[in-house]
Amino acid sequence: MSIRDQIELNSGALTQSERKLASALLADYPYAGLHSIQELAERAEVSAPSISRFVAKIGLSGYQEMQRRLIAELAEGARSPVEIHRTGKRIEGGFLEEFIARAAIQMNSASAAITQAQFERICALLSEQKRSVYAIGGRVSDSIAMHLSFHLRQARQGVYHLPRDPDAWPEYLLRMRSGDILFLVDFRRYQPKLARLAQQANRKCKAQVILMTDKWLSPATRHASEVLAVPTETGTIWDSYCAALAVTEALVTRVAEQNWDKTRARIEAWDAAGQTDPETD
Repeated sequence: MSIRDQIELNSGALTQSERKLASALLADYPYAGLHSIQELAERAEVSAPSISRFVAKIGLSGYQEMQRRLIAELAEGARSPVEIHRTGKRIEGGFLEEFIARAAIQMNSASAAITQAQFERICALLSEQKRSVYAIGGRVSDSIAMHLSFHLRQARQGVYHLPRDPDAWPEYLLRMRSGDILFLVDFRRYQPKLARLAQQANRKCKAQVILMTDKWLSPATRHASEVLAVPTETGTIWDSYCAALAVTEALVTRVAEQNWDKTRARIEAWDAAGQTDPETD
């Protein structure tokens, strides 16, 4: 269980000052907990003894244990496929059957990782026509961002997929307005350039960052207003994005069906625009 999970599990038993501390830790997780106890006390505006009591209340032996656990979580987020394969759980017997069974576990746990309230809140943001939506992902996870942008632009206007080349990003940052959305996908072996993009979009452009990541949390988390932490582990050489794709499809389908009349008219116009006139071909 992660430190974040332990905090949330014990949230009901926290005092007012402990809730303030929990908010400070989760707002910049896991980095806030890597400061010295005195620095964290100043940032959270609580006393050092309050931090010690908080750490014990969430089930840890002390502040040093919390920091060791947080460092371990960061290291887990940087593991390569070679390292994952060395410690992973091998598939024995029918490979396809077992792999799909593991993927099904991911799919089932995804709905528990994301509350219905958060899902509806993100759908509402993606539905607002006044907000432009910009999407991009990492080396492999960009396929998820492309999937979202392709389907979402059939339901509404103002949807853009950023190119992979960072040299092209300033054009999109200059186009962003306050309240626009940057939908960012970043799974472990996180890309620092994506975190910097999120920082610029949030701080300079006042855009809202919706981050899809895994349980180890991309560094871009600190700049995101919404974090979708989806399960990715299968115990095999590569993490699986099946749950991430399912959540993405649920988002775009919900957005499209919420205002079906406009969506249908746009899809029909989209299809008509893509047809070739045989007389002029």
